[in-house]
Amino acid sequence: MAVALLAEHDLSQLSETTARAVAALGAVGLPVDILVIGANVGVAGGQAAAIEGVRKVRVLDDVALEARGAEALAEILLSLKDEYSHFAAIAGAIGKDVLPRFAAKLDVSPVTDVIAVHGPNRFDRPIYAGNAIETVTCNETKIVLTIRPSAFSPARSDGSAPIEPLATPAASIADAAEFLVAHRTSSDTPDLSTARIVVAGGIALGSVHHFEMIENLASVLGAAVGATRAAVDASYAPNDWQIGQTGKAIAPDLYIAIGISGALQHLAGIQGARKIVAINTDPDAPLMQIADYRLVGDLFEVVPQLTAELEKRLNR
Repeated sequence: MAVALLAEHDLSQLSETTARAVAALGAVGLPVDILVIGANVGVAGGQAAAIEGVRKVRVLDDVALEARGAEALAEILLSLKDEYSHFAAIAGAIGKDVLPRFAAKLDVSPVTDVIAVHGPNRFDRPIYAGNAIETVTCNETKIVLTIRPSAFSPARSDGSAPIEPLATPAASIADAAEFLVAHRTSSDTPDLSTARIVVAGGIALGSVHHFEMIENLASVLGAAVGATRAAVDASYAPNDWQIGQTGKAIAPDLYIAIGISGALQHLAGIQGARKIVAINTDPDAPLMQIADYRLVGDLFEVVPQLTAELEKRLNR
C-alpha cells in the first residue's frame, strides 16, 4: 500500500509545509503520493513533483474546487480509500476540517497533530496543551493523520516525480456549503508556521499602532510576526498571527516574546521553540520563567532601542 498526502497550497503556490509532511511520512516506510486538489493548481502540482521522496503527484484541477470545501475533499478522498492504507494532511485549516470528516466516513479514529513518526502505525502527538507527549499505536484498517509541520524539516526539492490527473466521480465535487468569497492576507514576512525567527506581541502593546513596534523589529530580523490570542481578540493583530493552542504551533530557532505573560494556551504553541527571549515588566510571569534570556523592562522603551541597535549592527 501507500500514503496519500493532501497538499497544502494557496493561489497556485505549494506551501512549504507540504515538503515538511513528506519528510515526516518518509518514516512510515511506504511510498508517498501527493494529491493536489483545487482550481488552477498546475503550478502547485509541478512544485509538488519536485519534492524528494514523492512517488507521484495526482492532480485534480476543477473550478468547482476553488474553495476546497471539506465536504468535497472528504468525498474525493473516500473515492481513493481502496488505493491507500494511510491518508495524511497538514494540521492546518484545511487538514483539520477535512481529515476528521473523512475519518468519520471510514469509521476510524484519526491521529492528530503528529510530531514524530516511528513506523507505519506508531506516532507521537502532544496532549494536555503540550505538557505531555503521547505515543499512539494505531491499528485501524485505514490510518488517518494530521501532521504538525513545525516539528519537521522540509524534504529537499530535487525530485522529479511523475504527474498524473486524478479522476473522481463528478458528484464528489458537490459541496453542501456555498462558497461566497475568500479574503486573503498578503504579506512579505516569512510564514509563521515555518519561520526560523518569530517576534510576537501580547495584549500589553495596548493598540494596533503600538503593535507596529513588533512589526518593525521583525522586519529588521527578517522574522515572522506573531501575537497572543488576547492581542488578536483585541484586534491589535490579524487572526493568522495567533500563536497557541487555538492558533498556530511554531518551532522557530529564535522566539522573541514581547509583553507576553505566558498563558497556558500560548505556551502550548511555542513548545518547539529552541531559544526564547522574553521582554516583560513582570519578572515572575510564566514565560519569563522558562525563557532562555529575560529582559525586565518597559517594552515601550526597550523595543525601540533594541530595534535601532539591531538595525545599526545588521546594516554595517
